[in-house]
Amino acid sequence: MSSNAKHLHSIDAGHFKNTSKCQTEVMPIPDVVKISMSQHIGAPCKPLVAKGDTVKVGQKIGDTDAFVSAPIHSSVSGTVKAIETQRSAVGGNDTLVVIETDKKQELSEDIKVPEVSDLAGFVQAIRESGLVGLGGASFPTHIKFNPKNIDEVDTLIVNAAECEPFITSDHRLMLEDTQDIIDGMVLVMKYLNLSKGFIGIEDNKPDAIAKLDEMLKAQGHDNIKTFPLPARYPKGAERVMIYEITGKHMAAGVLPAALGVILSNVTSIAFVGQYFRNGIPLVNKRMTVDGDAVTTPKNVLAPIGTIIADVMEFCGGYKNPPKKILMGGPMMGRAIFSDQMPIVKNNNAILAFSKKKAILPEETACINCGRCHVACPFGLIPTALADAYEARDAERLQDLEVMQCMECGSCSFVCPARRPLGFMNKLGKGVVKEAGL
Repeated sequence: MSSNAKHLHSIDAGHFKNTSKCQTEVMPIPDVVKISMSQHIGAPCKPLVAKGDTVKVGQKIGDTDAFVSAPIHSSVSGTVKAIETQRSAVGGNDTLVVIETDKKQELSEDIKVPEVSDLAGFVQAIRESGLVGLGGASFPTHIKFNPKNIDEVDTLIVNAAECEPFITSDHRLMLEDTQDIIDGMVLVMKYLNLSKGFIGIEDNKPDAIAKLDEMLKAQGHDNIKTFPLPARYPKGAERVMIYEITGKHMAAGVLPAALGVILSNVTSIAFVGQYFRNGIPLVNKRMTVDGDAVTTPKNVLAPIGTIIADVMEFCGGYKNPPKKILMGGPMMGRAIFSDQMPIVKNNNAILAFSKKKAILPEETACINCGRCHVACPFGLIPTALADAYEARDAERLQDLEVMQCMECGSCSFVCPARRPLGFMNKLGKGVVKEAGL
């Protein structure tokens, strides 16, 4: 890690938490859902159903024997109308199970509350639930909860920072499903034998901090504490949060468990509490719908596989023609080419912006102001990295530690020349990999 890593500078900009007071609304069951078989890091699942099959809520419809994977379940009851392929947001092809819903939402007979007595049983139950990282990374959670050095891990950190602009779905979760968060933490700490737990929350959510503190105290959970963080992006980044709470530096490629930490998104932890109460696998997703192209911004709970256009219709449709639609936040979210794509497990927001808000200013010459260096959480020098990338100088990129970049986009955001520095860092990593360094 850079020698400047201890200076975790960050940008301080508008948060645009427009929907923080909007209680979550449950979306009606759509006529059709399209459930992707690629909803996690690792190997995609293979469909376990075929055209014409009847399915129920919580029925497993996709799985694989690959180690880094998680099963996928039907979010609705109905009939499989097709197995089709669609271009994904990252440019690949996703297999989709298309289900025509019957609106009955009948639960699968396979649903049952897990009964476990040890870590192995707990990890297996988490896998069967289909849980992946719900904050954006989509890493299968059962692998995270079973590190090789489990005896050296003593701390659970719940990432509730929600530092990206616009997104408030985790904030609403903390206010509406507080007990699920506590129950999930207690379960994880019990089966992983962790002695202490922290909930990292940006201090622009005082109501969530107060409610969690009140309930933790009332229930006697003295080993679980909230940890207020300055409301400055990117405090919710894994490596930044671990430093803020523990003071430990984590280089790129190092797992939190190596520092004695299990770190999990607050929505993932709340789901653990829910799953061990009702046995229903991961089939729904709470997300923020916002942006100047949206008629009525909301926090929405929708079945996984719901078409984005249907979500937008539930929010009153578009009041301005959308020029850009993002899955996720404006800093690290991914632009999509069509609102006909389905919601997946790690969607925490859908943002739609008009041409006025989405237009990219024309790039101008670098003035060597150094703002990008100051904004970088790890003290990298984005302008030098950009020059090395443009020269395709793999050794220089390696020397400048391009692999330490977490692609938060802070450098691009503060650059007065509007250079796409963060994106060039991403491409620079590819240059280093191709060179075999």
